Amino acid sequence: METAAPGVLPKSVYGNGLLAHVAVQHYLYGATLGQLEKQTGIGYSSLVDALHQLARRLKDLPEQLLLEYRRALVKHADETGWRNDGGNGYAWLFCTPLLSVFRFRPTRAASVAREALGPKRLRGVLVVDRYAGYNKAPCPIQYCYAHLLRDVQDLEKNFPDQPEARAFVATLAPLLAAAMGLRGQGLSRRAFRRQATALKRRIVAVVNRSARHPAVQQMQDLFRQKADRLYHWTRDPAIPAENNLAERELRPLVIARKVSFGSQSDRGAATRETLMTVLHTLRKRVPDPAAAFKAALDQLAQAPDADPFTLLFPKTRPKRT
Repeated sequence: METAAPGVLPKSVYGNGLLAHVAVQHYLYGATLGQLEKQTGIGYSSLVDALHQLARRLKDLPEQLLLEYRRALVKHADETGWRNDGGNGYAWLFCTPLLSVFRFRPTRAASVAREALGPKRLRGVLVVDRYAGYNKAPCPIQYCYAHLLRDVQDLEKNFPDQPEARAFVATLAPLLAAAMGLRGQGLSRRAFRRQATALKRRIVAVVNRSARHPAVQQMQDLFRQKADRLYHWTRDPAIPAENNLAERELRPLVIARKVSFGSQSDRGAATRETLMTVLHTLRKRVPDPAAAFKAALDQLAQAPDADPFTLLFPKTRPKRT
């Protein structure tokens, strides 16, 4: 593979589509660079250098996609562990049905969420688990019912001999499951809101009942004290009662973490951040992300001054605020 100047991609790679193939296979489908080295016949270090150069060319796209993310009516966020250069760190995901923005940082501090969400008040709802790092989000928060359901079910596991705990779980767990499944029933907006309101009324009644067992009381207190973060889903079927979208998107990273043990350097983490953001967003918007990515790289090879965002996401150019 020929050497290219910083920020300029090797023309031979553009010509045969190898760079697009390697990036898509590695960052979208989880193939290791070792596997791709054998498949392409290109040395490992050359593949790494080419991916670094590609990420440098596309480095502004994640920030542009964040502008779209902040304007979305429904925003999701989640995080998982990700090691970098042998040290502990985290992979953060900020996503909607149309985009995915990844952040690889050495911390799980709330500063990462603040950086992604920005300082201004946002419209819409942020769907998350109960991690405190999102507490100061500049928009309303919807807690994930899947996490709450697991916590409720744990009461029965932890106190199998306590009738009150078993009865509480038997009553509340089906209501939480019904809330998560309601938007998938294809109801009209009016029918959805009617049934959602009824479910909310039943949940509130359960958590407001008198209880004696401390663990049941603790769960009830959570629902009472965080009521402002528990029922946004009742207003609109577009707002999910769970954070499954983000959790599903993070699962491939968990697998990649087991195979690669994370990133080997800060530069590697930055490259992964950029290319995963671009490719996972592209997959949500076009039927063939590999072909679309290759086409964009071909155009950039012919017109190095072209705007990568316009080439990759022509109908979704964000407006700066």
